[in-house]
Amino acid sequence: SSGINAEYGHPSGRFLGTACYDHSWRLWDLESSSEVLHQEGHSGPVYSVAFHGDGSLLATGGLDSYCRVWDLRTGRAVLFLEGHLKSVLSCDFAPDGYHLGTGSEDNSCKIWDLRQCKSIYNIPAHNNMVTYCKFSGTPNNSMLLTASYDSTAKVWSHRGWMPLKNLSGHDNKVMCVDCSWDKKYIVTASYDRTFKLWTNKSFS
Repeated sequence: SSGINAEYGHPSGRFLGTACYDHSWRLWDLESSSEVLHQEGHSGPVYSVAFHGDGSLLATGGLDSYCRVWDLRTGRAVLFLEGHLKSVLSCDFAPDGYHLGTGSEDNSCKIWDLRQCKSIYNIPAHNNMVTYCKFSGTPNNSMLLTASYDSTAKVWSHRGWMPLKNLSGHDNKVMCVDCSWDKKYIVTASYDRTFKLWTNKSFS
């Protein structure tokens, strides 16, 4: 099957990245409704995509347990990130532009230094697979969010990767987590057929 697993909007608002079951990812021009890039490189379905803040790079996470970083100017993979024991289900660039987070079926979230091309921290984040990881904030004041099949979402300090808050309240696996631009609210979506909105008092 060539179904779409995930999509992510480019910082410019003009392009869209999609991750596909056919082991590829695509870049689409929304203004012309046309395909700009169609790249392969993973040995399994591509499950997640994320754009760098300046729009020049795209990261992909695959069910082959690897993460790749691609240069959108050439369409070529420039980094191959190996270290997870199971599928990479989510990836996101940090606001500082130098770090990348990956969430995996192996219950962990890894932090990668893109300048050193290696993992610099492994967060034993949850008791079940990490379905989503997301950075929020500014280069000088950011945090990392994770969601999991263990029915919780968590907030981590960046940097230091210390747990700040455990968001517990869902009755089933949490599939997605995000934060408002002003960091006042966090939203979580779950298989319990609900989404929850958490205020700053819940996680500060």
